[in-house]
Amino acid sequence: MNGTKKARGVRAVVIGALGLVSVTLAAVPAFAKGDVAVTVPRTAHVGKTFTIKADGDDDIAGYLHQLCLEERTGKQTWHQENCTTPAKGDARITTHGSAAHRGDLQLRAVLYGLKNKHDHHPVRLHTSSVATVHIR
Repeated sequence: MNGTKKARGVRAVVIGALGLVSVTLAAVPAFAKGDVAVTVPRTAHVGKTFTIKADGDDDIAGYLHQLCLEERTGKQTWHQENCTTPAKGDARITTHGSAAHRGDLQLRAVLYGLKNKHDHHPVRLHTSSVATVHIR
C-alpha cells in the first residue's frame, strides 16, 4: 500500500512538471530561422580579381530582404561594399573583388529586412561568419 501511494505521488509530480514545461514553452516566442553565408577563395594575388559569393534567407513574413557585403583589412571598421536590390525570399550576390596590398582581407555578409523598397530603417536580421582572403 505504501509503495502504491509513493508511486502515485511521483507520477503526480512528473505530470505537474511536464505541464509546467509545456506552459513555459508555449509562452516563449518563436524565433525566425535564417542563415547567411559568404564564400571566398583562401588566397588571392595582389591586383588579381577573385569571386565573392554570398547568400542569405530568413523566414520572417512581411519583409523584403537585402543582402550586403562588408569588408575590412586589419583592425579597420567594417564598411559596405555591395548590396542587392530588395527582394522577397532568398537573397544572393556574386561579385568580384581585388586587393592592392598584401595582407588579410576580411569579408562578411549581412542580411537586412525592409518593410518596403524605400525603407530607410532596415532591420539587421543575420550576419555571416567572417571569411578571410590571404592576399599575396
